[in-house]
Amino acid sequence: MSEDALNERHRARMQRKKALVDSKIDAATIHTGVLLVHTGNGKGKSSSAFGMVMRALGHGMKVGVVQFIKGAKPTGEEMFLRRFPDEVSFHAMGEGYTWETQDRERDVAAAQRAWTKAGEFLNDPSIGLVVLDELNIALKYRYLDVERVVADLMSRPEMQHVVVTGRAAPPELIEAADTASEMQLLKHAFKAGIAAQPGVEW
Repeated sequence: MSEDALNERHRARMQRKKALVDSKIDAATIHTGVLLVHTGNGKGKSSSAFGMVMRALGHGMKVGVVQFIKGAKPTGEEMFLRRFPDEVSFHAMGEGYTWETQDRERDVAAAQRAWTKAGEFLNDPSIGLVVLDELNIALKYRYLDVERVVADLMSRPEMQHVVVTGRAAPPELIEAADTASEMQLLKHAFKAGIAAQPGVEW
């Protein structure tokens, strides 16, 4: 096929695609807060959530962040976002990864304190975006009651967005979500003996 023919075929294909995409955009008329769940074994769940924090700040929104497992060691996102105390309320309330703490009673207490803080954000219509980082882990180990968590999420202010991260999201949370994404692991540097790197993993 000649170059001119390839170009014409591409133009016609993109024209059809544009008509389809435009019709879907025209049909999306609802403006409301959305619940997003990022789960799966691949890297990128929290990274994506904190990318949304930047977007929200760019639109002048206030942001509330609660980290459920992280907290024993400061992360790059925490150190950066604490520079903006008027725009971001950041709470790292975990005591470290579950295999490090090895104390379920303490982990449950920490998760419940974190959910109390999350509840403050979920009742505040001035907060445009709430990030509940690693909440799925707290739900996986039953540190929190999933029915209560879902009920609280569903009763938040109408225009508030929430993003939940962590492996093993429970089915009830995925069912409640407006958007749920599963990060799939294809390859990871750690398996080749490369340590977690600042600016990449934490």
